[in-house]
Amino acid sequence: MMRAARLDSSLYEEMETEEDAVAHAIMVALLASAATGIGLGLAGLLGGAGAIWFLWGLLSGFLASLVGWFAWVLITFFSGTTFLRGPERASMAELTRTLGFANSPGILRILIFMPMLGWMIILLTGFWILVSGVIAVRQTLDFDTGKAAATCIFGWLVYMSVLILVYLWLPSSFKMLPF
Repeated sequence: MMRAARLDSSLYEEMETEEDAVAHAIMVALLASAATGIGLGLAGLLGGAGAIWFLWGLLSGFLASLVGWFAWVLITFFSGTTFLRGPERASMAELTRTLGFANSPGILRILIFMPMLGWMIILLTGFWILVSGVIAVRQTLDFDTGKAAATCIFGWLVYMSVLILVYLWLPSSFKMLPF
């Protein structure tokens, strides 16, 4: 996860061919999703929403992050192997492995409970994940950086939209925003 967060392109090359790493990549996605849920749950608890809202934030943050990530993987796979097909044909497992590890910066979303910083943490980790994803797709599909970015952006926008919509949908005690 540290190598992925440091944007180490050799990690993504290794994950492309490491067939036994699918479970590890999914574990990274689950950990990042759990961190998102814990961060949202703590935001509600610290915002005075009560214990039931902690559980609601935990569940909604976890599910939004996991579903968003999975949608990103599916959309990226479809666009990268259909529309923007490159010299190498990738499998769903290869992209799951590389994009699973690209989700490593999402672990920092545990900090979204911080007053007036939660929304910035969501956005910063989101952009960090996008950059990681571009590197992952570049290495997996043997694309140039521009084509990898084009492949990643639409699915990433879906991923971030799911997170932001859930964040905005929650009661104000979760957000701790200055507005």
